[in-house]
Amino acid sequence: MNERSLLGRLRVSLEASAGDVVFGMEDGTVSIFGLVFGVAATTNDKSTVLIAGASGAVAAAVSMMAGAYLDAETSRDQARASASLIDSKMQKNPADVLESVMDRLRAVGMGRDQASTLTSFLRSEPAILKDFASALAVPAVPGFIQSPLVQSLWMLVADFVAAAVPIVPFAVMSVPEGRVVSGTVTLLLLICLGIGRARIGDRGVLRTVLETVSIGIAAALAGVASGIGMARIFAA
Repeated sequence: MNERSLLGRLRVSLEASAGDVVFGMEDGTVSIFGLVFGVAATTNDKSTVLIAGASGAVAAAVSMMAGAYLDAETSRDQARASASLIDSKMQKNPADVLESVMDRLRAVGMGRDQASTLTSFLRSEPAILKDFASALAVPAVPGFIQSPLVQSLWMLVADFVAAAVPIVPFAVMSVPEGRVVSGTVTLLLLICLGIGRARIGDRGVLRTVLETVSIGIAAALAGVASGIGMARIFAA
């Protein structure tokens, strides 16, 4: 396999898992940002901050990977079970399947004339009727584009890389300086994630960025409050 082919496959795989990547990066950034700042608010010991951040990042990334895998596998199983059920109904009584499909279409506003025309067409095309019924029963599942394992690996990579952003500054500078740099680079990452979410979901950029940044700030404040509270409890 040549390099261009490999890069092409990676790009297609990444595009298919864009939602998982953005979700993983947002989760990794927000959760570890709050954890690191909570610890850094109570100590200037660099090793303590790094150990807490690194262990939290690994645990969170693996947990998200497992969750993504199980979610994708469950969605695929649900779609397969639904397709199998429809196939069984088509063999036993296609008329019931046709009636169910038309009921759904009439419920969303299909007119009587259009429904009559479509009914005649679907009655004469069982294969298309089956596809119609399957599409209405279960929405398209992204997991069919690639395996649950690939989806979960993208989640793992995205979560871990994003989680490293708030941690790295504490590895190369003192804790007081790390707080400033970590907060700054994490803010920039959250802004980029907000823009990415807006593009993927076709939402307003400003609103989505503000929402994403607000969640990150809230996580940091919660982490700081928790860290200070626990420090006072154990110091008492």
